Amino acid sequence: MTLTESIRIALRSLLANKLRAILTMLGIIIGVGAVITLMSVGKGVEQLVQESFQSVGSNLLFIFPGSLEGTSSTRQPELTMSDYQAIDDPFLVPDADGFAPELSARADVIAGNRDVRTDVSGVTPDFLAVRNKEIADGDFISDSDVNARSRVAVLGSTVYEKLFEEGVYPIGQTIKINRIPFRVIGVMQEQGGSTFGSMDNTIYVPLTTAQTRLYPYWRGRSGEPQLSSIYVQVADETLMDQAADQISEILRQRHRITFRDDDDFTIIKQTDIVSIFGDITSVLTIFLGSIAAISLLVGGIGIMNIMLVSVTERTREIGIRKAVGAKRRDILVQFLVEAVVLSLIGGVVGVTLGIIGARVVASLAEQLTTVVTGDIILLSTGVSAAVGLLFGIHPAFRAARLNPIDALRYE
Repeated sequence: MTLTESIRIALRSLLANKLRAILTMLGIIIGVGAVITLMSVGKGVEQLVQESFQSVGSNLLFIFPGSLEGTSSTRQPELTMSDYQAIDDPFLVPDADGFAPELSARADVIAGNRDVRTDVSGVTPDFLAVRNKEIADGDFISDSDVNARSRVAVLGSTVYEKLFEEGVYPIGQTIKINRIPFRVIGVMQEQGGSTFGSMDNTIYVPLTTAQTRLYPYWRGRSGEPQLSSIYVQVADETLMDQAADQISEILRQRHRITFRDDDDFTIIKQTDIVSIFGDITSVLTIFLGSIAAISLLVGGIGIMNIMLVSVTERTREIGIRKAVGAKRRDILVQFLVEAVVLSLIGGVVGVTLGIIGARVVASLAEQLTTVVTGDIILLSTGVSAAVGLLFGIHPAFRAARLNPIDALRYE
């Protein structure tokens, strides 16, 4: 018997019991659909994380005061303007393209009869390019604003919506930050949240203004203005480690640190963060797929159960076929093909439902775009076929081993 003939007989047998076949395929359909939907959501989350990090800038180093591993030093860790000026030297750190110091803290902001408590960051003009930000309206902070310690502010998109009514033009309006009046000169382009908090819920002012007017108490042991972070844009991704080593050496010399374990600062590479989150989302995707695969296992058990019932119902048919010359191999192939066809049809339907489910999830999540790739579809359909083959082996062998005489006598 040819494979084509076995498939034809399998389809005819399934069509003879349509409702039973549909109910049997239901487990495979649900399993495949769940696998595709959940894995596509996992892939979408992974892509969202990568896009989120790309939006904050490219090839970035994040420098923060304090060590993630702790330090044996009794001194309070600090990052000062002198540290920034020392590393902002093209001869000492030749692999860096830009530096952006930041002094950030929470503050009370009032506009008219509205008030919010949000992040207010003192920055320099380089912050716009280093952090890959864009202005939606108005202007960003300029060098003259920094030099004059001007009381000007640039609003994040979310802060603008909280402080002003819809349709109100914010440029030129006056707001109060910690009771100090500031003139709004710009509104940032919406960028969404990131690992380091929402960028849209921040107000930006000149760094010198923040140091002298808003946060004058942020002073080091020597009375020098402190910074909450320094962002460094490296010329190329391949130079990240080299630039980090150059900056570490400068800061150790300035802070009189002899051993690396005593570092009172932390340098985080953007690539390391992306890699860590990539690993987490990959594990999440596999975990979600594994949970959904349990439905495939249940579907496979259903196929085995129905195939055993089918063998019992068709015992006399098997005896007749063996009596007219059918070999054990022919009977074995027939029932195996029937089980595989059953699971494959369920797999195809499950793929369709999985794609629809992924689109539904994407429509419900505002920033999430589910990703249905070819490897997910091939994996799901391949697993469904393997499930049919695996759980169809026992019923097929049972049918093939039937004695023709006993099968003919079966009622």
